[in-house]
Amino acid sequence: MAAVSRPALPLAGHGSLDLGMIIVGTSGWQYRDWRSAFYPAELASRRWLEYYAQRFRAVEVNNTFYRLPPRSTFAEWRQRTPVDFEFAVKMSRYLTHIRRLRDPVEPVSRFMTAAGGLGAKLGPVLFQLPPTLTADAELLDAVLSRLAGRARVAVEPRHPSWWDERIRATLDRHGAALCWADRDGRPVTPLWRTTGFGYLRMHHGTARPRPRYGQAAIRSWVDRVAATWTAGEPVCVFFNNDHGGAAIVDASAFAAAAARRGLPVSRTPDTVRPGFE
Repeated sequence: MAAVSRPALPLAGHGSLDLGMIIVGTSGWQYRDWRSAFYPAELASRRWLEYYAQRFRAVEVNNTFYRLPPRSTFAEWRQRTPVDFEFAVKMSRYLTHIRRLRDPVEPVSRFMTAAGGLGAKLGPVLFQLPPTLTADAELLDAVLSRLAGRARVAVEPRHPSWWDERIRATLDRHGAALCWADRDGRPVTPLWRTTGFGYLRMHHGTARPRPRYGQAAIRSWVDRVAATWTAGEPVCVFFNNDHGGAAIVDASAFAAAAARRGLPVSRTPDTVRPGFE
């Protein structure tokens, strides 16, 4: 990866295990249409997490956005996964979409108390903001202040007013990442580097069968990652195009493309079942 002067930041919990690694996974693991094509048909769905975690290094948990599980559920996930596995967790919509970032003290405390059940396996906390929420640097500053020292944070704004230097400075000051996002093979966010780790979400591509990504799009994102972060900094890459198992195929393709460039990358499935071809 490119040489940049900013020092690396260790991931919450794992520290040096993750330095310099591109950590590739999917947004969720509980999709019925992945049965037979990814999960063996005979494997009970209650064992899917173990199967997934043997083949991937990390997962992004989206259902925490809709309903926050109890701490015991997070602790159970921790116990069922390998020692090097990591969970990125999406902040509850109660704070981002209902309170719209206002009065963050209680929602952040409740969320982090529950997610703390992951222990050392707690990865970045993702804030996906509503597309109608316009930029407010003071609100963002107040929210990020509540996470200081508790977790690594990535923020995915979706209103163009957020592409402002005041927002960039706020993220930089708190060591929070601007979440890069892709739709249809193109960036929909600025490619700002605001801290010593990266976070990329791949929402859907235009290759067939949709919503798959083509090889050219995947290579272009590998190039952007390599040009932005150093060989000592982690970058999380999660594929959110779950339909038809596209995320599985594309995550493996991204890892393979990174490996061909000589970049350190986390484990992904070497092969997929015929249903995903």
